[in-house]
Amino acid sequence: MNKFFSCNLIALSLLLSACSIVVDEPNTDIKSYGSRHIEVFNDEQVSHGHPDANSHFKLDDGGVLRLSKGRIILKKIKVPHFEKSTQVQANIRLVSNGDPWDKSGSLFIIPQDSIINLVSLQKKENKLDNLMLGNDKIQGYVADNNYIPSLELVRFMTPFGVGHFSKSEKLDGRKPVYIPKWEKEVNWQQDITDRLSALEGEVWVGVWIDVWTKEGYKIDVSLTFDESVIAQDKRQEKWLQPLVNTVNYVHPIKFADIFSRNDLTTTFSIPDNVSNIKLKYITTGHGGHSRGDEFVKKDNVILVDGKQILKFTPWRDDCASFRRFNPHSGIWTQKTMWKGKEIDERVASSDLSRSNWCPGSDVPPVEVHLGDLKEGKHTLTVSIPNAQPVAKDEMNRWLVSAYLVGDKVIVENL
Repeated sequence: MNKFFSCNLIALSLLLSACSIVVDEPNTDIKSYGSRHIEVFNDEQVSHGHPDANSHFKLDDGGVLRLSKGRIILKKIKVPHFEKSTQVQANIRLVSNGDPWDKSGSLFIIPQDSIINLVSLQKKENKLDNLMLGNDKIQGYVADNNYIPSLELVRFMTPFGVGHFSKSEKLDGRKPVYIPKWEKEVNWQQDITDRLSALEGEVWVGVWIDVWTKEGYKIDVSLTFDESVIAQDKRQEKWLQPLVNTVNYVHPIKFADIFSRNDLTTTFSIPDNVSNIKLKYITTGHGGHSRGDEFVKKDNVILVDGKQILKFTPWRDDCASFRRFNPHSGIWTQKTMWKGKEIDERVASSDLSRSNWCPGSDVPPVEVHLGDLKEGKHTLTVSIPNAQPVAKDEMNRWLVSAYLVGDKVIVENL
């Protein structure tokens, strides 16, 4: 072989080995191979009464486990430990499989250190302690002995019938003139880099949708890990602590209308080598018809050690911008003035402002910088003054989740 060609071939080989590699196969050794894309769920059905749900807790051919009568799908994936600075993005695609309604949804993971979790509870291998807050059971909402609340990655809201009803000639008459067409699907992307440390290793990834129909939805989920050329400081790593999650994923987690009666308080501990702590908080209000917590503004108040660190009103008034995803939304007419005359204008249910969400939107976390909390035990309190209780068919509730992230200094032994 020509020496010049041989030397250049070796140089090219070295160059390629130094580049990031994008792979789709998660079942590799748990170590970093560069950037990668992991497909978690592909066109999986989430519905109520799925025939494979809870059936001897066997994985299907795609490695998917179904719980809560099919309203939860779970899959275990392997994620390497990345040696360099890495950005993580969650990608979700959803279509209706025949369900016409807007429903709450959550992409989450089961913390690897949680001995008691959604799977073990459904298998009845163990049970949650009988935690009480006044007369309310708060099992599953906060950390307890051998239990850590599920860590939410993305909160999302399904639109009214996107995809399944998008080609219905019957519904074309509902389409406003400012929308060229009904969308075929809805897609969400969120940066979840702050939760990378909880993903590395073997972890259960799940989707929950509050669906009550046999048709339900079809969903795709993937995770993209973009590893840079910048090496991480080996003396420092990310620290993460799930604190609260009131999403009623599975029994015995209750319907979260407790905020109408009590504040929710939990304790947590800060190690001595953690600093630059941030609280991440996800919240949405639901139910109660036109006068309920879905459609009435309610303050959310967060306290750490009894001191208020956040008070805000979670609210979205841009829901009309999601109209193209909601072909099955109910519509009616409302009187308005136009050029000095009273006219009827069409209004869709999906247009209405809501408590921090719209049909077809995702819900990013609110971030609060806590700085350097002292080592030891602290308390977190979530208060929603004037929240309303469940009453007959008025299903008021607040779905909230919270976690802490910080910088953890690694002290090397001399």
